[in-house]
Amino acid sequence: MACGIEPENIFIQSLVPEHTELNWILNCFTSYDQLSRMTQFKDKSHQNDEKGSEGFISAGLFTYPALQAADILIYRAGLVPVGKDQEQHLELTRNIAQRFNNFAGKEFFPIPEALYTKVPKVMSTAEPTRKMSASLGDKHNIDVLADEARIRKQVSSAVTDSGAPEPGIMSPGVTNLFAMLDASGMHEAHASLLQDYTQGSLKYSDLKVAVADGLVDISMGIRERLVEQKLERKAVKNQIKQSSFEIRKRAQETIKEVKEVCGLMNVSF
Repeated sequence: MACGIEPENIFIQSLVPEHTELNWILNCFTSYDQLSRMTQFKDKSHQNDEKGSEGFISAGLFTYPALQAADILIYRAGLVPVGKDQEQHLELTRNIAQRFNNFAGKEFFPIPEALYTKVPKVMSTAEPTRKMSASLGDKHNIDVLADEARIRKQVSSAVTDSGAPEPGIMSPGVTNLFAMLDASGMHEAHASLLQDYTQGSLKYSDLKVAVADGLVDISMGIRERLVEQKLERKAVKNQIKQSSFEIRKRAQETIKEVKEVCGLMNVSF
């Protein structure tokens, strides 16, 4: 909400149990092979191995993409705002929707399309070939809710040149910093520093200062609105409960129609 999403568009997923009900039904339209190819499942499984959790890979993690599909399809979404890293999961959602439509003999679910921002994927500040993620540790992400000093420290420690893939090509670390600079709205600084880079006169310290300036500016606005919302905590909670109630009505209608297509009984108690 502090980032600008209206409270009437926010709901608590656990207050809409139809999500998990549709999840189970869509599991029956999802292949094992598709789930086993999900890159994020492979990555998180590998992270579990690195942490010494060999032998336990959650079935919930494995089938999670089907739940994501349910989250999207239960509202008949046509556009889905996602990051580039979710492209594979959205493609699976599209496949599931098409498979269900074939079963239904009609276009029951719209085939959703991705809605990307200008910078669809932000990379780790420590390993810019990997996606930025808080779960990887402080060095890998920038906490936009932190104070100014912490944000600047995180940006200043970002990797720059770790060796360009080939001569004349910007390294992943520098590419990532320029992407964050542009995404933070510092367009003039982006153009100027990019020109410096092209001319071979760019100082990475200047680039990092500009990135930090942009992120600090965004952070201040978010934190100010967050303080306001905390002061109105009760009203905000009541609003989200109400919106959850209203949004559930849409989910219930979809589940009713899905059951009719699948030959399942609809019973109201």
